[in-house]
Amino acid sequence: MTIETKFSFDQDYVKDLSTKHGEPSWLLDLRLQALAKLEDLPMPKPDKTKIDKWNFTQFNAHTVESTPYNSLEEIPDELKSLIDVSNEDNNLYIQRDNTPAFTTVSKELKDKGVIFTDILSAAKNHGDLLKKYFMDGVKVDEHRLTALHAALLNGGAFIYVPKNVEVEAPLHAIFVHEHADATLFNHVIVVAEDNSSVTYVENYISIGTFENAVVNIISEVFTGANAKVTFGAVDHLAKGVTTYVNRRAKTGRDSRIEWALGLMNDGNTISENTTYLIGDGSSGDTKTVVVGRGEQKQNFTTSVIHFGKNTDGQILKHGVMKDSASSIFNGIGKIEHGASKSNAEQESRVLMLSEKARGDANPILLIDEDDVTAGHAASVGRVDPIQLYYLMSRGIPKVEAERLVIHGFLAPVVNELPIEGVKKQLIDIIERKVK
Repeated sequence: MTIETKFSFDQDYVKDLSTKHGEPSWLLDLRLQALAKLEDLPMPKPDKTKIDKWNFTQFNAHTVESTPYNSLEEIPDELKSLIDVSNEDNNLYIQRDNTPAFTTVSKELKDKGVIFTDILSAAKNHGDLLKKYFMDGVKVDEHRLTALHAALLNGGAFIYVPKNVEVEAPLHAIFVHEHADATLFNHVIVVAEDNSSVTYVENYISIGTFENAVVNIISEVFTGANAKVTFGAVDHLAKGVTTYVNRRAKTGRDSRIEWALGLMNDGNTISENTTYLIGDGSSGDTKTVVVGRGEQKQNFTTSVIHFGKNTDGQILKHGVMKDSASSIFNGIGKIEHGASKSNAEQESRVLMLSEKARGDANPILLIDEDDVTAGHAASVGRVDPIQLYYLMSRGIPKVEAERLVIHGFLAPVVNELPIEGVKKQLIDIIERKVK
């Protein structure tokens, strides 16, 4: 069986890929099953966004081998600004295209049984543990892009925190996209067992220019009883990159997942972020900030699905559109039958900076239970002239006043990122994109 792409891959290619990485038989079987389903599965159908002419499957190469970094001193300046190079206790993983390029984990975390490694090493060295979670939150056969991802997995990270372990320092992964032909089929899994906690932050960053590149990202987060995961991300992939990203969580009893997402890609993007509040008393808080520019088209769907009783789901999304960029912001709060005394709240606000920019905020509440609380708010508009007038009346030039309004508009999400270097990077990206 051969899928029609510029780079031909078939069962033999997938088998060779799996053998090269020393993968367990279950992962090879999963890859082959996903490959066999590709032709019959439909493409995803994001609401109000036509993607039939977007490129998600045409690419010149699947895996590009790059040179690892021997030390942090060798990494590019674009990356040095994200981390404290002088800190020998960084818990850090850097992936350069499809190559694990640098990893450091403190002895303290290793002694506590914490695993922080690249996904392919996890398959080789922690296969039975990985098998419990891989493609469990996101199913292989949801649509063609999830199957393609499972078949062609070529990077990512695995984080596992045992019971009763609190990881105080953030774990940080940087995924560098720099080779013109490189594709990223990255998979990230974060597992926090009962009574544990961890903060994980990832950066996607393009170095150089790209034409018709493909990135397919899936992240899965699992929290045990009374566990907490903070998941921060800044995606900043280049104009010529078409991106599909799916981040999903499943919560245990009385646990909590917090998302802080800075979605700054310059190319066409589909982003899905779903939290399944399964355990009673669990909660999910999703904060997302977006800036669109040029002629890019983006679709952002954030969902919180309540299954457990007394669950709480919060969605906050702020976006800024300029030039001819257009974005769809879908917020979905769903309370299933039986999830009594749950609370679903969401707010989506879009600020448009130019006449041709378009933003569409769609709040959706789906309630199948009586004894619940739910609410939503949405707005789409331009910079408030009263705010500008107030600032300009105090001697601030109009351009600077508009800049201050934009940063204030996005601050509720930006301020949630737990690593100062990453937060600074997001602020710098926003500054460049809204100028």
